[in-house]
Amino acid sequence: MTPNVLVVTGRVTRAAVPELCARLESLLYDAEGAVRLPGDGVDCDVGGVVRADLVLAEAIARLGLVARRAGGKRLRLRNAPPELRGLLDLLGLADVVDVDYGGYGGRGGYGADH
Repeated sequence: MTPNVLVVTGRVTRAAVPELCARLESLLYDAEGAVRLPGDGVDCDVGGVVRADLVLAEAIARLGLVARRAGGKRLRLRNAPPELRGLLDLLGLADVVDVDYGGYGGRGGYGADH
């Protein structure tokens, strides 16, 4: 089964965070509010973000909380650039989300700045 993926691109602003959370909720829950995804996690591809800053870290923390509220699921970050991984480590958020330490890159998908 192919995992559902929330793709985040562009520069994430505080105004975009509620919309990103709503997009993740639409992946996690069906129309009746039941958890839709089997398994223990959901993927979030951040390879297309243009700036790893505190706003992005806050967005990831909130997305991680949304995932946990969906039956204890973990948010798995894919294609996280080194700057973002370092920032998450510095803020103590590396324990809140699972970070893919593989390659990074890739573009496309849902942009946080449109």
